[in-house]
Amino acid sequence: MTQEQTNSQIVGSTLIASDRVEGTAVYGPDHHRIGRIERLMIDKVTGKVAYAVLTFGGFLGMGEDHYPLPWAKLHYDTKLDGYQVDLTEDQLRAAPKFGKDDYWDWSGRHEQVHKHYGVDPIWY
Repeated sequence: MTQEQTNSQIVGSTLIASDRVEGTAVYGPDHHRIGRIERLMIDKVTGKVAYAVLTFGGFLGMGEDHYPLPWAKLHYDTKLDGYQVDLTEDQLRAAPKFGKDDYWDWSGRHEQVHKHYGVDPIWY
């Protein structure tokens, strides 16, 4: 096996392209599907994923809300083939959110989001 093949296997087992994360199911602690990841928000300077925007609610995409969820709250579960959070749907519904067509001030809402979830932002 060449060094290139070895490196490819190591990287391939822990990294995933952002377009493969988008649309991935998110499950609660009871393994019940809560929603899906709409997009990732990446810090331009560090390259770290700051948030996954979780969508759920509504019907056929109508009336869905978007929940910026700190990336640290998500844990990939190979058995579920999706991400799991330690939050119930009710806890998420009480979280900061925005509608499909609403403006979300990413620069001014960090404190509110992180306080709700009880985690520090990636830049602290």
